[in-house]
Order: sequence, then structure tokens, then C-alpha cells
Amino acid sequence: MTDKIIFWLDAFLMNFCLAVDLQKKHDSEFFAIFDITNRTKNFFENQNIVKFQKQWFLHDHIEINNSKPDTKYLEDFEKRYSINIWELGLNERIFYNHNDFYKFSHDEILSILEKECKLYENILDETKPDFLITSETALHHQHLFYEICKKRGVKILMLHQSKLAYKCTISQELHKIDFMPNLDQIISKNRSFDELLSKLKSFDSGKQTKFYADSFGKSKSSKLKALFEYVFNSDNSNIDTHFSYFGRSKSRVIRKYFMYAIQTKLRKSFIDKNFESKIHSNEKFILFTLNQEPERSTLIATPYYTNQIEVIRHVAKSLPPGYKLYVKEHFSQILREWRKISYYKEILDIPNVRLYHPSADIEKLIQNSSLVISIGGTTPFQAPFYQKPSIIVADLGYAVLPSVIKLKSLEELPITIRNSLNLKVNSDDLDRYFSILEKNSFDFNFKEYEILEGNFFRHGGNFHDTIITNEKMQSFLEINESFFKILSEEHIKKIQQFRELENSSK
Repeated sequence: MTDKIIFWLDAFLMNFCLAVDLQKKHDSEFFAIFDITNRTKNFFENQNIVKFQKQWFLHDHIEINNSKPDTKYLEDFEKRYSINIWELGLNERIFYNHNDFYKFSHDEILSILEKECKLYENILDETKPDFLITSETALHHQHLFYEICKKRGVKILMLHQSKLAYKCTISQELHKIDFMPNLDQIISKNRSFDELLSKLKSFDSGKQTKFYADSFGKSKSSKLKALFEYVFNSDNSNIDTHFSYFGRSKSRVIRKYFMYAIQTKLRKSFIDKNFESKIHSNEKFILFTLNQEPERSTLIATPYYTNQIEVIRHVAKSLPPGYKLYVKEHFSQILREWRKISYYKEILDIPNVRLYHPSADIEKLIQNSSLVISIGGTTPFQAPFYQKPSIIVADLGYAVLPSVIKLKSLEELPITIRNSLNLKVNSDDLDRYFSILEKNSFDFNFKEYEILEGNFFRHGGNFHDTIITNEKMQSFLEINESFFKILSEEHIKKIQQFRELENSSK
């Protein structure tokens, strides 16, 4: 049976490289949507490494003009797919709140969304794909296509980092496991908390993430090369053709680049002087870990909890007497130049809150806390290994653990916190879930691959609008063949899993 597979392809080239290996091993027809810059586009228009039956370049179809958006079409679209258009629009970092270069109008946002919806419907009507292969959906236009595919019954193959570091999972939903069994269906291996913690530490996600934060795009020589290519070689034509580049004149980008560098130093100085690192003895506390932002974890996964300061305030209001709230900054926030000093001052002004340094020992903070709370992320997952309950906002797979409570509403925070403080973590539950994770994860160092690709094609990840040649791509494919062999084999396994399920239900 020939499978129809549509790929979402962007500046992150991994899924294109996957397609190269996958076409050799699986009977399928390939289609592709490209979200790429103009200088990179030339390679994909002319390459013959992967045979796509048809391909679309997203920004060729999103012309911005003065025409009014077709709100009737968008209203009908929402009814057909149960997709909230303005939720995507206002949570898009390009459109609102995180764009220092261009202010989009009401009509511009709706017009872009309208054109995307119509394009995606036409593509899916024409291709009728069985599967979508996509990376983690980070921006609205990718997530919109993903949601439409799901509603139409297209099976999703989304590669993402497992909660076990140096491993990955392929599933229909981010940070969830397909065909998830009930915990009581899994036989416990009777591992103790110490054994489970030791096992978790062997997959050191903190170490992996810190390595990425310290390595990706940090080379001074790579930054200088990226700056040189942008200033002297790039025609900067994306400013006219890509809404994500609107307002990004070379002079403004260069000014902002140096301004961000100064801001980063000033903010880090404030952090070093004002944040705490040591735990106060004999003080009961609940730990809240900040999520990096702007990031998918709030903008897409928890669209109504994007203001983390307000969430912190609500948690602080909900504490039982005798408890403090310890708030820890995420160490990878440096990739976003840290947060504004005014942001940190607002947190520091809350009377029952202590603000902790990004380098503070997270293991000790969890160990000494009574409860862990976060929008999502890894810390609430780690908490049960230290016999601590946790509360999360995002809909994440590890919420199947009885000691991890998914918050239903902010109004329920006070009672949810008090109930959670009385929860006891069961080692057998944790053991069963860990076994499920191990079974559904495979060895693949996603962060290492990101760094390799960024160094090879994009000056350490500092510049996306680069020229790719067939020779350079072939060289990269040969050097990193082992990565793509693993990926293609795992994607084929997942496709077969869906086909077997489909056949068994007939």
C-alpha cells in the first residue's frame, strides 16, 4: 500500500533529511509545505534529492494587501474545525507582544489567517494525505495546519524530546504517548524511589538542556560570520515577502542586536545581585518554576496562561499560611536575553515570594519543597521521583500519575494546592509510568543534532537566510547518516503501528 505523506519543512532541515532516507525504505508519495526564507528557497525549488509529488512555498501564498478579511469564511471555518482563530492570532509571537519590529493590524492578522486556512484546505483536498510528518509546532501557521490535519483524520508523526534525556518519541500530540495504556495494566518492576531516581538521573535532562543553552549559537566567530553575511551578502528580500520579517530592515536589526547584547548583560547583573540561591532552613515552601518565554509551552500549550507573573500572583494568593512561594528562573531564558528587570521586580515585590537564581540547584529545591507547581515543563515530572506531588497547567502525558494534578481553573488553585499537599507519591505508579516511557522512547540526541545542523548550515544557528547547495546538503547527509537511519526506521515503525491498528478495527 502506497502511503501519502505530507511534510512540514522549515529552516530546521531534519525532516527534509529524514525524507531522503525514508523514500528509500518506504512505499510512499511525498508532498511538502515549505516555510523558508528566500535565499534557502532556491535549493528546494531545484533539488532532486527528494522527489515530492507537489510542494508549496507558504509565503508565496500569503500576500498582504489592503483587502478586508473574509470574516464569514473564518466564522464557518471555526465551526467546521472547532479552532479558535483569535487564540492563534493573539498568541503568535510574530503578531503580538513579542515583536520589536512591526505592529500588525487587526485586518492584517485576520487576512493572514484567512489565506493560511484557505491554502491548507486546498492542499489537503488535493493531496488527501494519510500522514503528516512535522517537527514540534512552534508558530501559529504550523500549528494551524497540524490542527486541521488532526480534525480531518490525518495521522500525525511528530518527533519530540522525550522526558528521558537523549531519547525521543514520535506521537500525535506533543509530550504524550500514542495508545497509552492504563497504569494498572502495566506490571510494576517494584523499583524503589532510590532506584527510580537513579534511573532518571542516568537520563540527565538538566545536563542536556544546559549543554544546549551553553552551546547553541554561542560561538563569537559564528556570530561574526552571521553578521557579516547578513550585512554584506544578504539582499534582505524577506522583508517584502515574509510577514515574519516585516519591519526588519538591516539597520534596525543591527541596532536591536547590539541593544539585546547590552540588555542581556544588564539583566544578568540584576539577577546576580537580587536573586537568591540558598534555601532558608526551617521554612516551608512551594516551588514554582518559570517557563522560558516566548515559547510554545505557554503560547500554544497553555494559551490562557501566557502571563506567568499573574499566575505567580494567583499561586501566592492561594498559599496556606506558613508557606512561602519559591520562584525559580529557567536557565535557558538567557536564549531570550533574560526577562525585563521590571518583570523581575514585580515578582520580588510580592510579599510571600522569593525569587531564585537560574543556576540555583533545582534538585535541592525540589527535595526541600512541599509541592512543585509549573505551567508545564520537566520539573513537575521530576517531582514524583523525589516523592513530591506537583500541579501543572498544560495537558501533558505524565499527568496520568495520581500525584500530578492538572489544574482545571485558577479559581480552584487554593483547594487544589491544599489537596495536593496531602498527596503521597506511590512508587509503583511511578515505576509503571517510567516503564511506559522507556518502551515508547528511542535513542536520539535531539539537542546534539540541533547544534550540528546549526553549525553546518546556519553559522551556529545565528542566521537562517542562508544559501544551501546540493553539494553541501549531500555532504551533511553523508556525515550524519546514522541520525537519519534511526529517524526513518522509527517513523516506519510508527506508520506500521497505525496501519496495524487500522486493520485490526476492520
